[in-house]
Amino acid sequence: MSDFLPVTRQDMLKRGQKQLDVVCITGDAYVDHPSFGIAIISRLIEAEGFSVGIIAQPDWHKIEDFCKLGKPRLGFFITAGNIDSMVAHYTAAKRKRSDDAYTAGGKAGSRPDRAVTVYSRMAKRAYPDVPVIIGGLEASLRRFAHYDYWEDTVRPSVLCDSGADLLVYGMGENQTIQILHRLAAGEAVSSVTDIRGTCYLTDPVNTPWGAAECPSFAQVRENKKAYARACRIQMDEQDDLIGRRIIQRQENKMLVQNPPMPPLTTKELDRIYALPYMRAWHPMYDALGGVPGFEEVEFSITHNRGCFGNCNFCSIALHQGRKITCRSEKSILAEAVKLTKMPNFKGYIHDVGGPTANFRHPSCHKQLEKGMCKGKKCLAPTPCPALEVDHMEYLGILRKLRELDGVKKVFIRSGIRYDYLLLDKDDTFLRELVKYHVSGQLKVAPEHCSAAVLDRMGKPHIESYKEFSRRYFAATGQAHKEQYLVPYLMSSHPGSTLHEAIELALFLKREHIRPQQVQDFYPTPGTVSTCMFYTGLDPYTMESVYVPKSAEEKRMQRALLQYYKPENREIIEKALRLARRTDLIGNGQDCLVKRRSPQTGRPPEGQKSKNKQPVNDGGSKYGGKKKIKK
Repeated sequence: MSDFLPVTRQDMLKRGQKQLDVVCITGDAYVDHPSFGIAIISRLIEAEGFSVGIIAQPDWHKIEDFCKLGKPRLGFFITAGNIDSMVAHYTAAKRKRSDDAYTAGGKAGSRPDRAVTVYSRMAKRAYPDVPVIIGGLEASLRRFAHYDYWEDTVRPSVLCDSGADLLVYGMGENQTIQILHRLAAGEAVSSVTDIRGTCYLTDPVNTPWGAAECPSFAQVRENKKAYARACRIQMDEQDDLIGRRIIQRQENKMLVQNPPMPPLTTKELDRIYALPYMRAWHPMYDALGGVPGFEEVEFSITHNRGCFGNCNFCSIALHQGRKITCRSEKSILAEAVKLTKMPNFKGYIHDVGGPTANFRHPSCHKQLEKGMCKGKKCLAPTPCPALEVDHMEYLGILRKLRELDGVKKVFIRSGIRYDYLLLDKDDTFLRELVKYHVSGQLKVAPEHCSAAVLDRMGKPHIESYKEFSRRYFAATGQAHKEQYLVPYLMSSHPGSTLHEAIELALFLKREHIRPQQVQDFYPTPGTVSTCMFYTGLDPYTMESVYVPKSAEEKRMQRALLQYYKPENREIIEKALRLARRTDLIGNGQDCLVKRRSPQTGRPPEGQKSKNKQPVNDGGSKYGGKKKIKK
């Protein structure tokens, strides 16, 4: 009978285990569900015939917490959790968050800053002779010398800081299998240096030949052009077919990144998602109300991995990769049947997606033999002529899911690439998406309207969004549905001056879009946009890029996107005066704020009442939510 993996010595004894082969340490609460990376890795370790236990969110001030499952025979596998610990703790404005969706009760403070580093050091203190292998998003994106936004400095590879023996980057299933079997065969972790998808440190004299060499940590710390050159090398060598080994000097050591591990095949992915997950948080969290982050994924299904969209501000390209791999229809349907039998299932599958829901096939067949094109994007600024577009297999799966007993609705909440969808000559997917798979509103990500900014983002130009909006609302009308389009927008991305922010505000006003939520650009490790933020250079052209960095300008750009809010009036007026756009202060159709009354110094009567209660957050033409009823 399946059960949660051991979290205490008592759990081990119930299983007849005196010593575990592997102890997994995670910065998240223990949720045994395939949306949580540590659940996949721990269940895979178990499936390979090894004993494994979980230490979730240990108290990093107490060495005892790292010893509570005893000394593992083969090693510690350590992750910060599903998201970067610094992102979990701080907003884009570097303010401390008060909550943590991956902690029981949603309370912040249960993991340290830079959790991978802290946990690894504590594990080494507890058992100095036990191998420590780090992985997951935080470790993967910090494998090279990287700009750290929170300290505003360049830090070395996390391997240097953490003291770990080996770093697994990307999706780590096959790396984990190979590492475990070699350690179990008696091989020292110091000699496990040839596994794809891993990084290690070595003495410079042992540096392998034929590698692509990045400028060193010392060079990228002192020279921003060197940092930009290093960024491009790192991005261009992440294809499993053509990617070369990468080396980067880290003071007295050499960091070696082996070429990427090939993505899992469909058969391998099917095995991963068929493992005996409990699909619940551990009962020890019941008294705290459970783990909030689990609720979004409890009845969701992952059908693919990878994303050839490759937006510059997204870390997926450096972590999951650009190649699309997917599960079989049989595997997806089998998981859906499991969901229908769960006690809390109400008939709604919340998502059938992945990084991009409507990517089911490689972008083109050329990449299967020659790898992904270096320095090019499949969709931006315009779609590649070789792009192959087909939604029929994905649509067929959705149709079969809808027909399952006990299923009332199947929604798609992962990102939809509308620019890809537009290229499909068959509009069947769009029509069925609107009719069956939208829960009132569809969220898409145009991000901006300025071509200059969108080019820095690696996104298609705004005309694609307009065309999709037109087709989407035509389809909703034909389906006799009242559904809305909610655009994700980003302020203060590199390349956006106040003039581009004003351009976006004017676009939003013309199209009657009133976004309730706006995302400030967040410079996190492992993205091209973060390189631009730090260096002021585009790493692919070495052109200078304007970067809004001051807190005041960021507030201005963010406020402009919510031009309609009375509380933003003063800062918007200041922004308009700085940009010499006082023509937008007044009563004209395009004006973003009303002119102040010379008698009272306040906006004329009527502005407050007009803006007191916006009727929607996306507009009647290009998107929005339902009208607010009193």
